[in-house]
Amino acid sequence: MYRQTKSIQETKKITKPTGAKIDPFVERLLKSIVVGKHVLQLQKDAPCFSQGDQADAIYFIQSGRVKVTVVSGQVKEAVLAMLGPHEFFGEGSLVGQPFRISTATATESSTVFRVQKQAMLQALHAQPELSEKFTAALLARNINLEEDLCDQLFNHSEKRLARVLLKLSRLGQHADIPDAKMPRMTHETLAEMVGTTRSRITFFMNKFKKLGLIEYTGTGNVTGRDELMIDVVLHD
Repeated sequence: MYRQTKSIQETKKITKPTGAKIDPFVERLLKSIVVGKHVLQLQKDAPCFSQGDQADAIYFIQSGRVKVTVVSGQVKEAVLAMLGPHEFFGEGSLVGQPFRISTATATESSTVFRVQKQAMLQALHAQPELSEKFTAALLARNINLEEDLCDQLFNHSEKRLARVLLKLSRLGQHADIPDAKMPRMTHETLAEMVGTTRSRITFFMNKFKKLGLIEYTGTGNVTGRDELMIDVVLHD
């Protein structure tokens, strides 16, 4: 496994923001885990774990946001996921993954539960409700990954960007909010997620602003018009 610091001259898209939302009921179930659980208060840019670390725990986001990335042997970085409240990550530890194959970093001040592997396995065995919800979340995440792969293979970059922005606008939010503020993100990061160049992202963002799909200041503050972006995603 590679354990490297960020040094990017070329990026490649693997997949876009994914992850099934976990409802507050599961959050309450996790609170019943006393032994083997720690609460982490992470500042922006603080790592939860790094690529190559021992995989010995699973993480649950109470508040804030976490970015999951991977760096190849050629020092190319890809954004695997942007995760928000009530989402799991690091679940590879539960199925025998010995080392982390990715890096998880807080993108803003975040509160994260760290649950040791054995404690989580025992909780899943003892609490059928938690097991059911957790399994449903992983299945939904797998469906998302399949959709992202098809999106990457068959759709052009403008449509992929619209889908990424739509997902970001719903990150940690209720789906029925018509106009939701997205987390601040650089055009470089969006380019990694979409699988295109930074200049193309800038071009499309300005185009979306002119079309009224987003309110965009150019400083990273973006509010999306979900209904309009859905039209872009669903239609050419």
